[in-house]
Amino acid sequence: MALFGKQSAKSYLGVDIGSGGFKLVELQNDKGRAKLVTYAFTERGPEEMAANPLDTPEVTADLVKSMVARSKARSRRAVSALPVAGVFSSILSVPAAAGKELKAAIEIQAKKLIPIPLEEMILDWKVLGEVSSAPKGPAPAGNPAGKWTQVLLTGAPKKLVQKYIDVAKRAGLELISLETEAFALIRSLVGRDRATTMIVDIGAVRTNIILVENGIPYLSRSIDLGGLSFTKAIGNALGASLSAAEQMKADVGALSAILPERGVPKVLEPLMANLGNEMRYLVNLFSSQRPGAASVEKVVVTGGSALLPRVTDYLQEVLGVKAYLGDPWARVIYPTELRPQLEIIGPRFAVAVGLAMRDIE
Repeated sequence: MALFGKQSAKSYLGVDIGSGGFKLVELQNDKGRAKLVTYAFTERGPEEMAANPLDTPEVTADLVKSMVARSKARSRRAVSALPVAGVFSSILSVPAAAGKELKAAIEIQAKKLIPIPLEEMILDWKVLGEVSSAPKGPAPAGNPAGKWTQVLLTGAPKKLVQKYIDVAKRAGLELISLETEAFALIRSLVGRDRATTMIVDIGAVRTNIILVENGIPYLSRSIDLGGLSFTKAIGNALGASLSAAEQMKADVGALSAILPERGVPKVLEPLMANLGNEMRYLVNLFSSQRPGAASVEKVVVTGGSALLPRVTDYLQEVLGVKAYLGDPWARVIYPTELRPQLEIIGPRFAVAVGLAMRDIE
């Protein structure tokens, strides 16, 4: 599902412009399977993470252009991702219709839900199928039979979309499509698995929690908590500078000095407890909206801070279901000698890999 898209190609560049750094992956279609061509990344220091890279398009474009050159990428057709926090997404039930009538019905509902004028938004939707139950209240005029269609509606501000277009153009790339991070993560980490799954993407500044049912992001939530929050907590506890705390966080050996016998470090407990509460909230919301639906069967953890010691174990205890570190390379063909390095960078590359998988998976 994309907010805009063009013709398919043999290979794509997945370009993930994140607060903690930029990631690039090129995958090609090898008889229906994704094959790794090249990859690259550029990190941003903790002092830079709070600033939106899209607010400095020239600098960001130069860094993307440098990644393309360093990686010797062949393709210039790029797919990028809109952040969960910047996109409106909702499941709607509208009177069964087709063509212009369906479009009109969706826009009526969108006007009620989106706090921005629709003229300033780019909307896209995916029909999920007919549903037997309808929203509360009598069937509206024009729908006497009470037939309903369930739709996944996605919307993004035109100004935000234009920023991505501008960066791609400055970097010498053709932006084929803009997708949501949620769909990219589902493509790389969930694939065709139809089990009800929760994805927890712990990014540099924000954490995205996505509840996936039958391959569709039924609910999503973005919270102001990420790797930078962990870095600040470690720095405050040890009296270390932001850069020193970031280095300690990256050094598992150094971090082990403040690890208790079990659980996460005490300095991180309040942050992890907050994350756990948000996960429970999303599960409860899902249960209230989908009575009788399958409960969450597993939690897939990704993002740079997913590599912190015992984070996955902690999140497993939150919902009492299996939690594991997601592997975005599981559906990708690559040279076996690259496996050690790909394992290390995998959590940071889940979005980029999912973007580059467009039209392959």
